[in-house]
Amino acid sequence: MERNAQEELKAHLMDTNDEFRRLASQHSELAKKLDALESQPHLTLDDELEETRLKKMKLRLKDQMEAIVKLYRSQQVA
Repeated sequence: MERNAQEELKAHLMDTNDEFRRLASQHSELAKKLDALESQPHLTLDDELEETRLKKMKLRLKDQMEAIVKLYRSQQVA
């Protein structure tokens, strides 16, 4: 799928799918926390563990969002 169409589909899902919107909001929050953490000059061991945890959670959310996109696309084709 072309990038522009992909972005349009995600925008449509943000407007129409509560679950997608909730996941995107959580993903955005984790991205902000990661940015704040990664902007620190030195990370403690606890910070590094938190960074890893946040990255895994963010990836899980992205996977869930992609699953919704895939499901939506398959329903449009059918």
